[in-house]
Amino acid sequence: MIRLSAGAALFLLLLTTAAGAAEPKLRAQLATSAAFDDDGRLWRVRLTEGHVVVDASDDQGASFAPAVRVNAAPEAVAAEGEQRPEIALAGQGRIYVAWTSPLPQPYAGHVRFAHSDDGGRTFAAPLTVNDNREAITHRFQSLHVAADGRLTVAWIDKRDLEAAKRAGQDHRGAAIYYSVSADGGASFEPNRRLAAHSCECCRIALASDTDGAAVAFWRHTFADGTRDHALARIGGLADDKAPARATHEGWRVNACPHHGPDLAIGADGTRHGAWFNQADGVPGLFYGAWRPDGRPLGAPMRFGAANAAHPALLILGRRVLLAWKAFDGERTVVSVMESADGGRRWSAPRSAATAADASDHPRLIAWRDRAYLSWATLAEGYRLIPLAVAEATP
Repeated sequence: MIRLSAGAALFLLLLTTAAGAAEPKLRAQLATSAAFDDDGRLWRVRLTEGHVVVDASDDQGASFAPAVRVNAAPEAVAAEGEQRPEIALAGQGRIYVAWTSPLPQPYAGHVRFAHSDDGGRTFAAPLTVNDNREAITHRFQSLHVAADGRLTVAWIDKRDLEAAKRAGQDHRGAAIYYSVSADGGASFEPNRRLAAHSCECCRIALASDTDGAAVAFWRHTFADGTRDHALARIGGLADDKAPARATHEGWRVNACPHHGPDLAIGADGTRHGAWFNQADGVPGLFYGAWRPDGRPLGAPMRFGAANAAHPALLILGRRVLLAWKAFDGERTVVSVMESADGGRRWSAPRSAATAADASDHPRLIAWRDRAYLSWATLAEGYRLIPLAVAEATP
């Protein structure tokens, strides 16, 4: 008989409650990111045989040009679940790619970055963004390009936890670190800490504020033991100052649910967030909005069924879209709902895509005023699905 430790049993329980029935196990690293450039060309980044590769489509994903290798030498690349290669476009042929390269040690990795200045024909040699090179956690990176061209890479980092262990001190969770490049990714400034305590394995959401600056939304480990979410502008939070709590479900759990949030910011500065949490003993997905100063705009809204998981969020003017996935025991269904008035009234959920086998988490992307579901599945490969405008429920 196999006996599980209390921590392992709790972790397995979280995997079950976080996504309802278990999905088909990933047999391939399917995590893919995509973005449109100003001309409507779709750019995609993914993993192929130890290489991060970038390719482009002029027919909305029906076909792609030959892929270009970002890293000439193969390396370990995380491309599943909460970890995925990220791509960002900055005009004039500039393409930026970031990923996590796992190390042989458990839960360890380095944050990697490469850039192209010639429209993706070639990429400069990759560099490691984290200046702490211990074989520890530097993982779950997110990439952002500001209006002025400044690049920000943020990630989950355990250098403070390791330092606390060496000093015989306690430390809550991990931390959020980031680095900025002002020269198009040729070099990065010394790493800075955004938040001293964070969940260990949940993705970080980054979005552009009205002035183009990066705003982060992440699952935090607060001093009272809860793992709610926090919001902060990159560079706008004094080191060691506790961030403002954005969600208030009060979930006390000494484990990471591997279930990060998403964030989008409207033209008026309203922050729109989607996240997974447990409230009153019931797991589920939530949507909420906040003023630029962090004050909430009404109570959070639950959405999706009990097994709903991994939400994605997109804003197009006053139109707000939510997508999420759920496994019903036979297939995975990606559902979508939307609001035409900034999050006040919502359409009924509708199915946008299904898969009978393993799949990536859903992503929402846009070109001009058109919204798309970006999704990869094991059986059908990459899919770009247009999302028609839905009517809100009266």
